[in-house]
Amino acid sequence: MSPTYDAAILGAGIAGSSLAKKLADQGWDTVLIDRQLFPRHKVCGEFLSPESQHTLKALGLMKAVESLQPSMITRIRLIFSHGATLEIPLPGHALGVSRYLLDSTFHNEVLRSGAQLQTATTVTSVYPNENGYTIETKQDGLNKQVQARMVIAAWGAHRRSGLPGSTSKGSVHSMHIGVKSHYSGIEMEPVVELYVFPGGYLGISPIDGGLVNVAALLKQSAIGKTEKTILGMIEAAARRSPKLYRKLAQATPVPGTQSAVSPIDLKRKPLAWDVIPHVGDAALMIPPLCGDGMSIALRSARLCGALADRYLRGDLTLGSWRYEYTQSIHREFKRPMRWGRFLQWLFGLPLVPRILPGLANLAPGLAIELVRATRLQGTE
Repeated sequence: MSPTYDAAILGAGIAGSSLAKKLADQGWDTVLIDRQLFPRHKVCGEFLSPESQHTLKALGLMKAVESLQPSMITRIRLIFSHGATLEIPLPGHALGVSRYLLDSTFHNEVLRSGAQLQTATTVTSVYPNENGYTIETKQDGLNKQVQARMVIAAWGAHRRSGLPGSTSKGSVHSMHIGVKSHYSGIEMEPVVELYVFPGGYLGISPIDGGLVNVAALLKQSAIGKTEKTILGMIEAAARRSPKLYRKLAQATPVPGTQSAVSPIDLKRKPLAWDVIPHVGDAALMIPPLCGDGMSIALRSARLCGALADRYLRGDLTLGSWRYEYTQSIHREFKRPMRWGRFLQWLFGLPLVPRILPGLANLAPGLAIELVRATRLQGTE
């Protein structure tokens, strides 16, 4: 007989793990399923913004994050290919921490909350039944079924549900690739350095253990067909910025920390609900340039979790849950999404990198306000 749960979360990243913990803490029988084996390295800025920390506390995860001894980050430094630099203070301190450690720590908290965790488990289909949903999975070559009263998608930006009635088509509007690697041998201040150059940008951020995370978003047309390795793509990007090239020349890549993801669709529309609710990157993805992706993932999980609890208690119909969650996603994320896409477009214009530092010197508050416009507002 297949096991039955109150809630099944599909995807064990930041959003899925925090949501599974929240529901289990509220007393619901919860299972968290992911097709990947953890721990693993993922393409990510590995940057928890100041805005994310209220949500971490509300989810009961802040102490677990602090136990990882993350790096403290207090400002952003934009460095343009022609040499100009722009320094922007953050509205509080951010945290730099490896996703390899962070995901594992979240999974430990999920298990401590009483939820079940199934990794290296592929979901082959999900379909409604009279009591909720049937989830068919495959693990180690064995087919299994899981029953759940509700299912929530946290499977990231590149997975599509295959659910009956799904309207998602998975179209890609632009061709970008994300790459990342950890490095040693780079002395860093408490700052994220963002190097902007034709064809993309690359961020260097201090993380735990004295290492730095180097993550880049690149147009596939800009990296050349000869670059086949992740480190080769990072080196090709570094050649586009003299300051960046000199910095990475002294660094040593940490073996096994490299990862890549492609294609990245920067124009994908938010999708709060498609047969089932979506959280994290499955729901929406702010342009990586803004550095608030993990904060948005956490916030969406908290918003969805509060409504899911009401639904399981019988205080909310499925239709009302869908309406309220869709409205909250629109309300909370419309502003940072709009401004994030505007900045993404702005930085792609040839003249902007040359005139922006001068404009910032004439109006010092301009850059700060642009950064604030891409961040989440309030504390829910």
